[in-house]
Order: sequence, then C-alpha cells, then structure tokens
Amino acid sequence: MRVGWLAALAALVVAACVTSPLGRQRLLLFPDAEIAQLGVASFDKMKREMPLANDPVLESRARCVAGAIVAQLEGGSARSWEIAVFRDDSPNAFALPGGKIGVNSGLFSVAQNQDQLATVIGHEVAHVVAQHANERVSTAFAAQTGLELAQAISGAPGGEQSQLLALLGLGAQVGILLPYGREQEREADLIGLDLMAAAGFDPRESIALWQNMAKAGGGQPPEFLSTHPSHGTRMQDLARRMPQALARAEEARQRGLRPACN
Repeated sequence: MRVGWLAALAALVVAACVTSPLGRQRLLLFPDAEIAQLGVASFDKMKREMPLANDPVLESRARCVAGAIVAQLEGGSARSWEIAVFRDDSPNAFALPGGKIGVNSGLFSVAQNQDQLATVIGHEVAHVVAQHANERVSTAFAAQTGLELAQAISGAPGGEQSQLLALLGLGAQVGILLPYGREQEREADLIGLDLMAAAGFDPRESIALWQNMAKAGGGQPPEFLSTHPSHGTRMQDLARRMPQALARAEEARQRGLRPACN
C-alpha cells in the first residue's frame, strides 16, 4: 500500500511540474483559488496585529503606484487589489496571493520617487504573478508526508499554521517577512522590471533603488535583500534586460501611460 501511495504521489508531482514565466521548472500542486484564500487570511491577520500608518499621503502614493502596476496584469484592476501601509521603519513591502499588497512606511525614505517605489511594488507583485507562494507550499507538501500541511491548509489550528504562514512569506511572528529563494527573487526582479516599465515608470530607477537599499543597510544588504543575488549579479541581470524594459516603457508612454504618483 505504501509503495502504491508513493507511486501515486510521484505521478502527481510529475503532472504538476510546470515552467515559470521565465522558463524555470517548478512544482505547483494547489489550485490558485486555494492559495489565494490563504493569502487573504494571512493579510487579514496582519492588519489585526500590525499597526497601520494612517497616513493619507503615503497611502495615496502607494495606491497610485500599485494601481498602475496591477493594471498591466491580465484582467488586472486596481479595485481588485487591496493596499495597506503599515507603520514600520524597515524599508520593506510584500504582496500575497488574493490581491493583497503591504508597504512599510519606512520604504518611502529609501524609495525616493515614484519609479523607485514602483521597482519594489513591481517586484512583490511579480512574486504573485509567478506563483512563488504556491511553489513553496507545493515543495514543502511533496517533501513531507503532506498530512500536517494538509491540516494547516484546511484551517486546523496548531503549529502547522505557523509553517504555512512561513511558506507564504510571513514569519511565525506576523509582520516578519521571510525571504524567497534566490531563483525566485531573481525572477521577481526581472518580471517586476517588465511590469513597472509596462506601466510607464522609468526602469532605469530600479538600479538606483537597489543602491539606496544597500546604503540603508550600512554597507550590508538589509533583510529585504538577504537572499537576493549579489549586487553585481543583480545589476548585470537588470542591465541585460534594460534595453527591452526601456522599449516597453516608451511604448507605454506612447499609449498615454504616464504615472503621476509623486
């Protein structure tokens, strides 16, 4: 019976192997709707336990930038995404399946203009577009018996819930964001660059943003960058994609997309 169960699981894993938007092979076992429900529940928990900034200026700027970016998604609409600004000095942001975006107030001191803010929000939305949360949950499910994780997905209380939050990108303490893997971060960098350019933002500001983030860490990468590729690798990746991004941004401007979020 055990051999049969393992064979069935192996067949399921093979069937669920799909490519990412940039062609990387990965495992997706769960329906998008199920992962979206987890994202919505996690976001609601954060809003209950983390203080909101309650700053109309920051909220307006975040909504303006996020709205321009999500409008570039297939069937995207700013009204279908919820954006919240949390009172937290760390320069960070996140996005969760189910159309949820969180921005820390500390990010606005590092992202010095709308294009740099679009770099971060585009990066985080790219994690959702590339289904990275589903990939993490699926990989953990396949690596374990799946029983404990299945209980967490079904909503059963216990330590499994903390594990599930971590897989979605949230730490055991709500508001502590756990990083994605290096390959996932690299994909989010490049997909995010495409998204911000398609919305009419200046993709060249992406490099300036990452330089600001490095300075904010006192010469060491802040937590936001802890598992990202090295600065040299990131700059090379962005530079290689920059001509394509600039062409996309120019096309967007010709179509009248000129964000004014400052």
